[in-house]
Amino acid sequence: MIDPVARRARVGVFSYFGLCGTTVGIWAASLPALADRLDLSAGRTGTALLVVSLTALVSMQFAGRMSDRWSSRRLTWAAGPLHAFLLLGPALAGSFPALIVGAVIFGIGFGLLEVGMNAHAVEVEVRYDRPIMSAFHGMWSLGGAAGGLVTSAALRAGLGVETLLVGTALTMTVLFLLPARLLLPGGGAAPSREPAAAPRRGRISGTIVLLGAVMLAGAICEGGAMDWAAMHARRVLGASADLAPLSFTVFSVAMTTVRLLGDRLRGRLGAGHTLRLAGALAAVGYAFVFVAPSAGAAAMGCAWAGWVLVGVGLATIVPVVFSTAGADPDTAGRTIALLTSFGYGGLLAGPAVIGHLAEATSLRTALALPGVLAVFVALAGPPAAAALTARRTPTSEPAALESTS
Repeated sequence: MIDPVARRARVGVFSYFGLCGTTVGIWAASLPALADRLDLSAGRTGTALLVVSLTALVSMQFAGRMSDRWSSRRLTWAAGPLHAFLLLGPALAGSFPALIVGAVIFGIGFGLLEVGMNAHAVEVEVRYDRPIMSAFHGMWSLGGAAGGLVTSAALRAGLGVETLLVGTALTMTVLFLLPARLLLPGGGAAPSREPAAAPRRGRISGTIVLLGAVMLAGAICEGGAMDWAAMHARRVLGASADLAPLSFTVFSVAMTTVRLLGDRLRGRLGAGHTLRLAGALAAVGYAFVFVAPSAGAAAMGCAWAGWVLVGVGLATIVPVVFSTAGADPDTAGRTIALLTSFGYGGLLAGPAVIGHLAEATSLRTALALPGVLAVFVALAGPPAAAALTARRTPTSEPAALESTS
């Protein structure tokens, strides 16, 4: 019988992930209209995006310590409405310098919330006693898609981008307050922990760093698909302008679908086997993408099959890594912060590295890099997950994770 407190907390965490995804989705989808209002070049728009990401990375490091000291529940409770309210900064910006200031403060709130809700999600999963992390990230993706649809409908209806963003900030601030009462009481740690051991406040282990490298590799693979799938279809396969974006679409749909369903897979296979399968599928997918130009009339079908496999494989990496590495309540906040930083670093740097490599060689050759990194995920992920599993007591992790190898 699942603890009703954990069941209620699961609903609360779902709400936080969905609301965060929606807020970020509206922000991202509003950028072109915001750039038009402020008369920004593509370079300045990109700079604003980079500032949000870099500030979030810095904020995450403080958030990890805050979560460990104050509990992930308190951090999530505070960071949710703060994240939404700080969207007022970029929403009300009347110039590029003001937008940069707004981007800084919005990035701070985003970094705090990302660490808080992921750390609390791990704690809820420990109480739930079976894998549930993947569905949380699937909900974030659904929220992002909903945010894009809301933005499109609002702008099409003639609503100004400033009004849209201000309305989003105020509405989401209120909505983030509603699920706070559903979160785990107190610190949210598993109730059956041994009291004799002193809290471990030491360093992050080498195993966690290895998992961080797995997260980095997976993020570079994901960034390659997100930013280069459509470009690959257009410039390498010669697809028309209206057909090329479907490469990204099939990847995105595959990833979101598997994230919503991936917890059952991890429950059957365990963390280590899931990472091995995830890396292998992504590697095979990138192999399909690589050979697509040689497939003649079936080139687009071959590429789409590859992007589907990439999406299916990459979908479970982030949830599995978070669940495996973050279930120790003494260091969960700092661990989640470190892993999130690796992930964001990969998403930021990966597409740029692939772009420069494509310029030096070709885009087809450059996309072999994430394929190689997917192999690294398949090889390095399982032993790292197994090492963490072996160090834990049965009462501090979901039973489904014990079968890692």
